[in-house]
Amino acid sequence: MQDKNYTTKEIQERVDRYISQFKEGYFSPLSNLARLTEEVGEMAREVNHHYGEKPKKATEEEKAVEEELGDVLFVLTCFANSLDIDMSDAFERSISKIETRDKDRWTHKETGVKDQ
Repeated sequence: MQDKNYTTKEIQERVDRYISQFKEGYFSPLSNLARLTEEVGEMAREVNHHYGEKPKKATEEEKAVEEELGDVLFVLTCFANSLDIDMSDAFERSISKIETRDKDRWTHKETGVKDQ
């Protein structure tokens, strides 16, 4: 396995290179959403098996949460690429909103203060 820290641009480009070699190309937004929902469900199942109250059956294949998270990232990237969305831009919009909206929502480590 390659030890690499990818930028979101590199992730999107690598996924695009992979998908571009197939005539079918990207799935429709609705299909990508269904695939994303499926992968998030698989990740939820793994998290529940490892950290929750539902252990795996002896006959079930062992998968890692990390693998499932990677699958979610791949499908999410396909979704973004199919809609020509720059994931870095989307993240910047989201984190800026969250940093503003939720800046006093939680207890700060430094001050121990939580805005009511």
